Amino acid sequence: MECGGTSLKWAGQCPHCNAWNSLQESLDAGTSTHRFAPLAGAGPIRSLAEIEARELPRQPSGIPEFDRVLGGGLVAGAVVLIGGDPGIGKSTLLLQAMASLSKAVNVLYVTGEESAEQVALHARRLELATSGINLLAEIRLEAIVTALTETRPSVAVIDSIQTLYSSELSAAPGSVSQVRECAAQLTRLAKQTGITIVLIGHVTKDGTLAGPRVLEHIVDTVLYFEGDTHSSFRLVRAFKNRFGAVNELGVFAMTDKGLRGVSNPSALFLSQHDQDVAGSCVMATQEGTRPLLVEIQALVDSAHAPNPRRLSVGLEGTRLAMLLAVLHRHAGVATFDQDVFVNAVGGVKITEPAADLAVLLAIMSSMRNRPLPKGLIVFGEVGLAGEIRPAPRGQERLREAAKLGFNVALIPKANAPRQAIEGLDIWAVDRVDAAIDRLRQ
Repeated sequence: MECGGTSLKWAGQCPHCNAWNSLQESLDAGTSTHRFAPLAGAGPIRSLAEIEARELPRQPSGIPEFDRVLGGGLVAGAVVLIGGDPGIGKSTLLLQAMASLSKAVNVLYVTGEESAEQVALHARRLELATSGINLLAEIRLEAIVTALTETRPSVAVIDSIQTLYSSELSAAPGSVSQVRECAAQLTRLAKQTGITIVLIGHVTKDGTLAGPRVLEHIVDTVLYFEGDTHSSFRLVRAFKNRFGAVNELGVFAMTDKGLRGVSNPSALFLSQHDQDVAGSCVMATQEGTRPLLVEIQALVDSAHAPNPRRLSVGLEGTRLAMLLAVLHRHAGVATFDQDVFVNAVGGVKITEPAADLAVLLAIMSSMRNRPLPKGLIVFGEVGLAGEIRPAPRGQERLREAAKLGFNVALIPKANAPRQAIEGLDIWAVDRVDAAIDRLRQ
């Protein structure tokens, strides 16, 4: 099951989490007899006020963009789970990180999907210094636990968790029970010994991590690799992090020498047009602690079918219909006979509602076939009453826009800065119709 629960009989719907078609048949291997010693430091019950809160030291991986997503670096005893589509660069990134870490600490790379020779060939193609990387080609959990206990590396990579199996369970590798047991045992070992363990996980066809949902609850950090395998750019996003901010974003470019961090990711999501084009609006979004400028493109065309199409790529599709209704009710612009297509440039996915105003302005620009003012930056959430609500960290968004040369900002009135930002003209509005009228001037 996705939630990790068990049932004695098959059912179409999980009795625990109510997910459909998620039950998988497996043999009951009984209770595992493989046990570790109690956690180090376990003792009597103490008052929370008596416990000293200390910042955990971090080990930089040597890849700044990877460290940003992790919250500053690797934490001793932490378990990190990283998933992504096949061939997107998970093993490449971790091989590069291990090569950098091996200069300062002892590391171990456990491969269950490739042979030792294949990993060595991969590292040679990347021109990595591999003399300090210890390699173990093994899929038996007990042998891996023994190797980790004896060698005590500071950082260990398991490639991948779905290939491991415990001899105490009769289920096949990759089954729910095997993945759950192997992940639990490795997590227990990491907490006991202080070894940082990085698990590589497979993903399903809908992009979620394969295996029981409990796998994501066990680990400390969950990272996802995003991006098109046909594109050279990759995004690493944190969906869970007990030691840092969630929704943090790392941007990489795939080269013939591996992944390289992108120092100015906003440039990736802005198209370079020779001249101003209609239907394009640049917005300032926030990914974790990082402000990003992303171009929103819209195309409005006459519908050739009774039901006009509404398509959104990189943005929440359910909000598009709502925004078109707001545009009709509060700005008098009807799109009931128009096909509307909206796209976020560069393959980035924007989930925050601060993209609402940029989407509406891009749609208006496309309908009128008139480009928006040059150097315009936009952000703001649109409510059903036509009001424009503020976005969090508005000052950081404006400073990022000014740094990249934008000179006009159309923003919610509540986000208007108290002190002027050099080189940036602020247009503060509180309603959708006021924003559209401001651009007509």
